[in-house]
Amino acid sequence: MVKSIDTASLAGIEALVRRHPGGVTSRQIADALRPPVPLRTLQHRLRYIVTNGRLVMEGERRWARYHAPGATPRRRDAEADAIDLPLSTAARSIQTYVRGKLAARKPVGYDRALLDAYRPGRSFYLTAKERAHLREVGTSNVAAQPAGTYAKLILNRLLIDLSWNSSRLEGNTFSLLDTRRLIDFGEEADGKDRLEAQMVLNHKDVIEFLVGEADEIGFNRYTILNLHALLANNLLADPDAPGRLRRIGVGIEGSAFHPLEAPRLIEACFDQILATAVAIADPFEQAFFAMVRLPYLRPFDDVNKRVSRLAANIPLIRGNLSPLSFDGVPRRAYTEAVLGVYELRRRDMLKELFIWAYERSAARYAAIRQSLGEPDPFRLRHRDALRAVVSAVVGGRMGRKRAVAHIDAWTKERIKRADRERFREIVERELIGLHEGNFARYRIRPSEFAAWRDAWKR
Repeated sequence: MVKSIDTASLAGIEALVRRHPGGVTSRQIADALRPPVPLRTLQHRLRYIVTNGRLVMEGERRWARYHAPGATPRRRDAEADAIDLPLSTAARSIQTYVRGKLAARKPVGYDRALLDAYRPGRSFYLTAKERAHLREVGTSNVAAQPAGTYAKLILNRLLIDLSWNSSRLEGNTFSLLDTRRLIDFGEEADGKDRLEAQMVLNHKDVIEFLVGEADEIGFNRYTILNLHALLANNLLADPDAPGRLRRIGVGIEGSAFHPLEAPRLIEACFDQILATAVAIADPFEQAFFAMVRLPYLRPFDDVNKRVSRLAANIPLIRGNLSPLSFDGVPRRAYTEAVLGVYELRRRDMLKELFIWAYERSAARYAAIRQSLGEPDPFRLRHRDALRAVVSAVVGGRMGRKRAVAHIDAWTKERIKRADRERFREIVERELIGLHEGNFARYRIRPSEFAAWRDAWKR
């Protein structure tokens, strides 16, 4: 127990951390300590040292890094952390409070009255001016197209951006290039924890789910539970926990907030959040409501903030608005903003971060869309079918003769008569033009492409 820890053991941990001014994880500390200390014991000791202000912890759980007070931690998102966010006085006051010593901050519990008080159409977290501004910067030129059209147009960029940024906000050390190589080619970065690769790939799966099922997704149990199951896949100690509401009490390291513990209350509040979100008409109000209420409830064992960030994109994807990729959001500022909701029940800092991040994301994707030009409506309508048949030809290592027969049979079975001739022509042109620089858009692995190219040449 912590009370029995001798001064020397604590001093040894502190000395080791101070030798790493860039910050160090609990796993790295455990590997370096002599004599060795069990990881769980070390975590208790680290918690004791942090609570007493002798070390600083950034991040949560296995992603946390420790450094000495006053040291400058190594940033994996250096560009983002260098950004001076234009925060208001109210937001700065939140920041000042949550940066104070944990022992000096007032313990608080979950306040359901905040949820009960929200009335869709009458209550708003975003002002009318803020909602109008976000709509102005986020509206795309395909707004009248089927749900998910805009996200499909920029999907290759969105997969990289949102997977990397949301993972980075959890302390994941993958670089943008590491993320791109993993998503495009399945190549894991050397020297990285397999859990980090799993986190990135889980984000990719969720984004593909949200975009691919844009007509079906919403603030309902089907979407949010499956969203959590995909994000938490292979990351939680309890293999049954992904996609299941929390049945256990949880604490938040570095916070004075104590979430609900009664499973029935958690479930009731979760259902109330979904019902309230469904009744919100404005997509930006709906998105921000999810970013506030889901983490505050913490309905799942873990991965709650990730769920809120991806869930915030549901109304944006459905409405063909610019998605929110959290590009450039400083990890520390995001953590402080969420702590402001937890401990002070104040949304000022998180709202300002949300608006700033959305403006940045919208500008990025507007530029990308401009560089891509106007999409061919026929190709857009048959996007999934084109990907399926090209992937089947390559995955099946089909030569030219076999490929032509497969395309013809596939087209007759699945494409309406008026579109068949043009569809076949486009598929054949895509196969002829396939090369090592463009095959990843069809979710083809390098080994598959190499094997197919040999068969195609023969």
